[in-house]
Amino acid sequence: MIRRKIYRAAWARGNEAAGRAALGDGAAARALVSSGELMTAAAFAWKSNLFLYYECVTRDVPPEEVAAEAAPFLAEWPGREEPRYWIEMIDVFHFNEPASYEHWLRKQPVERRGGRVAHLLPEMAASYIYYHYQLQEERAFHGDKYEIIAMHENLLFGYQEFPKTVEPPVVPGRLRTKGTPDPWTDSRMDLHFQPWEDDGYLYFKPVETLFAHYVGDTGIGD
Repeated sequence: MIRRKIYRAAWARGNEAAGRAALGDGAAARALVSSGELMTAAAFAWKSNLFLYYECVTRDVPPEEVAAEAAPFLAEWPGREEPRYWIEMIDVFHFNEPASYEHWLRKQPVERRGGRVAHLLPEMAASYIYYHYQLQEERAFHGDKYEIIAMHENLLFGYQEFPKTVEPPVVPGRLRTKGTPDPWTDSRMDLHFQPWEDDGYLYFKPVETLFAHYVGDTGIGD
């Protein structure tokens, strides 16, 4: 079964340029995709943050293997006795989920794999999860098969692929209720987000893609 992982790290002060150069086009991630241990692996950068999105096939691959080149340049996160450099972000929304390896293979070429970020108002985090879990598990309406949104603290990171693939989920929903607002705009997502300081814009903003590898890409496994 495919297991989707999203991790967040931060560059140590003054190490971002060296870290990005060392990470390069993600040779370690490419090797894991080539060997069949990962189906997709991608890295994204925003300010001092480094994000990983990847899909495990044979085992739960740790982020230290996926972005091995970045290890000497990352800051340590506090909160545990043992050192840690990666924080696993919590999956808070997806339209679809892998039912099998074959189900999750891309049926059409992917032109672009992107990441985006947004800040929730801390007091609205529970409401955001509540509405999105209903939508997700009631299968209220269909959306991008490969989109996923994850959270750490009040920071949201979203992964997307373009062109979008929209199809009904194969895995049955976990709720039998009908509580999702109809229309969805009644959920008032505009009240959930923290405005961006630079322009006051709400919602998500795109971030830089550092690399993206997929098992079906030309050259993978050659």
